[in-house]
Amino acid sequence: MMDHETYLTGLEVRRQVLGDAFVDANLADSDDFMMTFQRLVTEQVWGRAWSGTALDRKTKSLVTLGILAALGRFQEVGIYTHGALACGATVDEIREALVHVTAYCGAPAGRQAFTAAHEALIVAGALPGA
Repeated sequence: MMDHETYLTGLEVRRQVLGDAFVDANLADSDDFMMTFQRLVTEQVWGRAWSGTALDRKTKSLVTLGILAALGRFQEVGIYTHGALACGATVDEIREALVHVTAYCGAPAGRQAFTAAHEALIVAGALPGA
């Protein structure tokens, strides 16, 4: 059973990190079956993990980039690169997180993570000359 208060907290945090447009599109594209997943993610990931206070959101976003890259979830790396910027991470901090990915996960994972983040940074206008 879902905790409605945790869900609402999660929805607020999710919007702050990923943006209203992204969250609205995810929810709008979800039928009843997929809304089960949306509710779980909103409550457990955003309402619990991202709402904890021991780590700040910038740190959480950089850790998340490393985890997603290590898991080979490169589309998500792009999404969470936008989130890292929204949480106050700099391009240099994102770059350093991906250097660690490359060192610990290998060059193929690092290259794909750098590529996904690079594309997201260009879209966000966060790179000089982009």
